[in-house]
Amino acid sequence: QVQLVESGGGLVQPGGSLRLSCAVSGTGTIFSIITMGWYRGKQRELVADITSDGSTNYADSVKGRFIISRDNAKNTVYLQMNSLKPEDTAVYYCNVRGRFTTAPSLMIYWGQGTQVTVSS
Repeated sequence: QVQLVESGGGLVQPGGSLRLSCAVSGTGTIFSIITMGWYRGKQRELVADITSDGSTNYADSVKGRFIISRDNAKNTVYLQMNSLKPEDTAVYYCNVRGRFTTAPSLMIYWGQGTQVTVSS
């Protein structure tokens, strides 16, 4: 089965940095990842996402401060968060969207969430 394991959250002061990681396993050779991304909060609002070809998309509130990247060989997506603000405080969720080669349905998977707290 597909599993997403997040890490990197924690407590940081305003202006500080954190790097989140999300490792995806269980995809084998029959699952094709289309998009990987990070969402936050109860509403799971988009923070950033990245496609398999490297195209990125950011929420306006984090543009210029956060950088999303992925290592396709390791099936891992990262979120480098710089110049953190108190309003960035939230649970951050990793998201993966893709398809099994044996079926046309779009599959969506979520990580367990990792807490990011920005406070002085």
